[in-house]
Amino acid sequence: MEEKKKLIVVPWDFSHVAEHALAHAVKISRMVGNDICLLHIVDSGINPKALAQKNSLLKRLVEENGKKYNVGILYHISKGSIFSAIANYANEKEASLVVMGTHGMKGMQKLTGSWALKVIVKSKIPFIVVQDPPADQERYHNIVFPVDFRGENKEKIKMAIFMGKYFESKVHLLVSVSTDKNILKKTKVNLNFGIKYLMQNNIEYEIHDMPKGNAAEQTIDFAQKINADLILIVTTKNITFADYIVGASEQQIIANSSKIPVCCVNPKLSFANVGQFMGGWGS
Repeated sequence: MEEKKKLIVVPWDFSHVAEHALAHAVKISRMVGNDICLLHIVDSGINPKALAQKNSLLKRLVEENGKKYNVGILYHISKGSIFSAIANYANEKEASLVVMGTHGMKGMQKLTGSWALKVIVKSKIPFIVVQDPPADQERYHNIVFPVDFRGENKEKIKMAIFMGKYFESKVHLLVSVSTDKNILKKTKVNLNFGIKYLMQNNIEYEIHDMPKGNAAEQTIDFAQKINADLILIVTTKNITFADYIVGASEQQIIANSSKIPVCCVNPKLSFANVGQFMGGWGS
C-alpha cells in the first residue's frame, strides 16, 4: 500500500495573504514532496446552502491552483473557531507544517498579529507565518536563529535541521549577550547544543552576537540586514491573555514590518515527522 503523503496545511480565508501563504507552501512542497491542503473554517451554524457554495468555490480554487503550480492540492472545511479548528486539524492529520498568512500589526490590524499568535500556541505542528509572497521559488538561503538562555531554545534546532537539509539553508545563530553569569552560562549551553547538531547534520552556520536592546527589534533588524528568508523562533511557554493584548515578543517578530516569514515552534512538541533528519537525535 502506498504511504500517505504528509500535508502542508494552509488556512484559507480567500484573502490576498492566504494566497501568499499558498505560494510559500508550494515552494516548500516542491522541496519536501508534501501535498497541500487549503483549510477553510466556517461557523458551526452555517446553513447547508452556504456550505455547498463554499465547497463548490474551494473545489474550483483547488483545481485552478493545482494546474497553476503543478502540485497536489486538497481542501477541507472545518466547523468552529479559527483559534482551535486550525490547530486541531493540523494536529489530527499530523501535518508537516502550517503556512499561514497574516496582515501584520498596522493600526487596528494589530489584533491580527495577536490573533495569529493565539492560533499558533494551540498547535503541536510548526507554523510558518507570512505577509508577502515568496521572492522566488528557490531555497530559503538564510535563516535567523535567535539563541538565549531559555531551555525551549533547543527545540528549534530540529526545525533548523529540517530546513537546512531540504533547502541547504545557512543558519545564522544570533546570540543574546548578558552580564549575568548564570544567564550567560545557560545561553552558551544552548549555543553549544545547536552547534553540535548543526555540525552533525552538515548544516552551514555562522555565529553573531545580538546587539543590546529589545531582543525582538534586534532580531528583526539583523534579519533585514542579512536579507533573511526566515526567522525561527520558539513561542513563550504558558503565554497569557495579557501577552495577546500588550504584545509578546513573538507577536512583534511575527508581524515584523520587514515582512520576513517567521517559523514558530511551540515548546514540548513531538517532531516525529522530521526525526529522521536529526542525525540520531529523533523523537
